[in-house]
Amino acid sequence: MIMKYLIAIISFVTSIGYVYAQELSLTNAIRIAQQNSYDATLARYSFLASYWTYRSFKAELLPSVNLSGGLMNFDHSIVEARNYEDGKVSYVGNNSLSNNLTLSVDQKLAATGGTVSLQSYLYRLDQFTYKEKTYNSQPMRISYTQPLRSFNSLKWEKKTAPIEYEIAQKNYITSMQDIAIRTTSLFFSVLSAKSDYKQSISTQSDREALYEMAQRRLALGTTTKSEVLQMELSLLNAKVSVSKNKLTLDDAMYDLFSYLRVTDYSDAELVPAMAVPDIIVNSDLVLQKAISNSSHSQEQKLQMLEAEKTLAQAKANRGIQMTLSGQIGFTQTGNSFRAAYNNLRDNEIVGLTLSLPIFDWGVSRGRVKMAQAQLDVVRTKLEQSHMDYVEELRRKVMQFNSQPTLCRDAMRAQEIAEERYGITYKRFETGAVSVTDLNTAQQEMESARSQYINQLRTFWNDYYTLLKSTLYDWVTGTEITVDFDSLVK
Repeated sequence: MIMKYLIAIISFVTSIGYVYAQELSLTNAIRIAQQNSYDATLARYSFLASYWTYRSFKAELLPSVNLSGGLMNFDHSIVEARNYEDGKVSYVGNNSLSNNLTLSVDQKLAATGGTVSLQSYLYRLDQFTYKEKTYNSQPMRISYTQPLRSFNSLKWEKKTAPIEYEIAQKNYITSMQDIAIRTTSLFFSVLSAKSDYKQSISTQSDREALYEMAQRRLALGTTTKSEVLQMELSLLNAKVSVSKNKLTLDDAMYDLFSYLRVTDYSDAELVPAMAVPDIIVNSDLVLQKAISNSSHSQEQKLQMLEAEKTLAQAKANRGIQMTLSGQIGFTQTGNSFRAAYNNLRDNEIVGLTLSLPIFDWGVSRGRVKMAQAQLDVVRTKLEQSHMDYVEELRRKVMQFNSQPTLCRDAMRAQEIAEERYGITYKRFETGAVSVTDLNTAQQEMESARSQYINQLRTFWNDYYTLLKSTLYDWVTGTEITVDFDSLVK
């Protein structure tokens, strides 16, 4: 069943969508593609992957509660035992069962790179040979581990992770504009093919009428056989064009609606986007919006941070490495569970471990120099990349600002060519012009129509390219945003 209005149902088209409508505008085609196309699905999944990566990073900054231990560790074996009085070694049988549990709350500190933990520990050993069981408990233990002069990866990740997530958000919006550009190209391919097909049908109809007229004139002796044959050849060529243009139109329709993932489009009628907004954009404002809205600045910042991170890591890994660790708490040992928690004793441990490479043949120094050189390379490349980016934006602005005038000129050229063809056709009917003149007028008209559609395609393609660069709608004067909260639900 054909529904009357496509616009009213356009947002309800599903992934196996059907277009039960007579009209489809460029705006609605883009909306369908941004909701329904495979490119839109891939963009969503790509963003969700970045979203959960960022969520995982944020979770690392929060305290984690962990339960670990070893349960039912049975040991029936021969073990070595040394007499502490005379040092004599003997082998005795071991028949024991051990269990232990540790409950901890751990917190990583991004500022220092250390880890602080609050733990509770319980150990039980059953020695079946002696019919004895032993409990060892640490009801509360606070420990802290602090690397000194070591590379603090969490500190750098805290700098880069938010930028990566922001880039992912902007890239998703940018991908929506890529879909708009792709849809625009496919949309106007259909319009161009349809225009050629309609024109070829009209031409065939004209040639049939003129061929009959030429035959009557030949019977009256007012024209030549050559003119009749030329008109017949023109008619045959027109019929061939109809068949070829129909195939081209079918292919263009399939490409468009396949991209939209719409299966039933037999009744769809494309509405040409003839209304071109007469807008002129300021290059400085475009540059401002592009730098503030697009991912360009953030990507450059991220690249610099990654290079600086590599240099910091190379410097931190050079020279002496030290780790300070300490813990304070309470402990007790007993033959029963209750005894292991009575009369608790202090438990304090503090230590410093270090590692100092004496001679590494300059490996560490070389890595630092390499990282420093790479940082300089990245900085230089980014400076040139930014200059090219600014110049490319200014070029796009100049190209876009010329489009409205070019569209108006192309439309006027089409009107002139159509009017001229109409005049030439009437003069041909009276015998005032030849078949060659008529064909020339027709070719000029077809060329003007094709040029007008191509000019419209260029305008809308440049417009959505400008939106992609700035993430700003220059017609409505609003920022292009996405509700990312609903996207991740």
